[in-house]
Amino acid sequence: MTHDLVTALGPLLAAEASAEAHASGGDPGDLEQTVWLRLLERLEAHGPPRAPADWLRRAVRAESRRTRRTTRRERPYDTDPADHTTPTPEQVALATAHRRALRDTVARLPGRCPRLLQALLSPKDLTYREIARELGISQGSLGPERSRCLGCLRRLLTPEVAAREVRG
Repeated sequence: MTHDLVTALGPLLAAEASAEAHASGGDPGDLEQTVWLRLLERLEAHGPPRAPADWLRRAVRAESRRTRRTTRRERPYDTDPADHTTPTPEQVALATAHRRALRDTVARLPGRCPRLLQALLSPKDLTYREIARELGISQGSLGPERSRCLGCLRRLLTPEVAAREVRG
């Protein structure tokens, strides 16, 4: 019964969710998933609705209204509240040690990887064009080169990360 209901309502739900979500600025997939959950809750509590298509349309609109109300009421923080805390001396020491370990590991990378990663991590926030010009390589080769360098960095850092894990 449930499988037949899902099969029958699937296309209708996709169309209704798409229309409502785009009208309200939401995500159709999220709306669709929420309505499927509401249907499962409904099936557990009361069984299948008498007019499934009508129930589904009402459920989509109700969830869309709920999303709009929530969006209107919720306001994002200008900054992350965690940014306003002063780090403890231990946190400062650990962060410094992590940055030093990363710098040392980047310096051990082969070829032009150290210069490439330093350019990518530069506080100047360089563009790919600027980095390519600085390193004397084509802009199109930066992506593959970056991937290879990050793979090397990952392999070098893996033993250090694995050694710090709590075991047992």
